[in-house]
Amino acid sequence: SFLSINIPEPSFLQSVSELRSQPSIICVKLKKMATKRSVGTLKEADLKGKRVFVRVDLNVPLDDNLNITDDTRIRAAIPTIKYLTGYGAKGRPKGVTPKYSLKPLVPRLSELLGSEVTIAGDSIGEEVEKLVAQIPEGGVLLLENVRFHKEEEKNDPEFAKKLASLADLYVNDAFGTAHRAHASTEGVAKYLKPSVAGFL
Repeated sequence: SFLSINIPEPSFLQSVSELRSQPSIICVKLKKMATKRSVGTLKEADLKGKRVFVRVDLNVPLDDNLNITDDTRIRAAIPTIKYLTGYGAKGRPKGVTPKYSLKPLVPRLSELLGSEVTIAGDSIGEEVEKLVAQIPEGGVLLLENVRFHKEEEKNDPEFAKKLASLADLYVNDAFGTAHRAHASTEGVAKYLKPSVAGFL
């Protein structure tokens, strides 16, 4: 099973040196689950063997060399990810825009989690499905920026189903973006039950 983390990115930001968050999904392999309202109420019996889609809001400023200059939002997401992986959870711009890729986040996310984070080249598709199937228990897979797909902001039901097909349950750890009717927030929650709140 896996954990999925989604990171939104404001459209008004123009350069990589400006503060931005980037939509994407992380997959983490979990180590079973009743309907609960908060991730803190989920225990090993709820999570064992489950794939979890976690949406987080990672706003990070990058310098001109794509180095993270403030990792506050990444650090804020760590408790939810660590909680889920501890119980064995598996866990956009207009089109593909390299400067909005999540690749620069991988080293710092790996460091803060204390385990290797792998990044997929997309957020849906055969490659992603194969990578999700290969996630070991406690492993983390970051899916590429979901806003590379126009269907994300349109809350396209088919796109939401494709995202949801990668997981068994949904954790929203991005409350600052919860009001947005996007495929990775509202859409996937329709297809993944239970859907619960994260620690953030």
